[in-house]
Amino acid sequence: MKSAKRLFGIGLLLVGFVVGFSASEVRGAFQARAVPDVLVAAPDEYKLEFENEFVRVSRVKFPAHGKAPMHAHPSPGGVIVAITDQDARLTAPDGSIREVHYKAGQVRWAVSTPQVDATTQSAHAEENVADKPFELIRIDPKVR
Repeated sequence: MKSAKRLFGIGLLLVGFVVGFSASEVRGAFQARAVPDVLVAAPDEYKLEFENEFVRVSRVKFPAHGKAPMHAHPSPGGVIVAITDQDARLTAPDGSIREVHYKAGQVRWAVSTPQVDATTQSAHAEENVADKPFELIRIDPKVR
């Protein structure tokens, strides 16, 4: 009886080790897939113009048919001011695609949930589908 309890205890210990190791591996795999911040992923297109404890302001310039790799924007999102017309294709990590078309002077809110749900368009690669460059200002409030 004593040896059966001991074997049961050792078995539980091994199960705990395997479950803990598996969870660690899953967490590590998810972190490896984490989408980088846009200023790191696309420094040629996204330039930091101003930052303080309340806001981050970026200037975005894409050449004709320019591309930016997979990236994310700060949560909760940002105000985007189109300086020129924008015609872009956004590709999510799951491969889904949507196009956005805005006219110069349009102002909009772009929601962002980076690394919360990698299947949303908040994490995306971006491509200018126009034959001319586009320019935007992006204003990301900082959640305190």
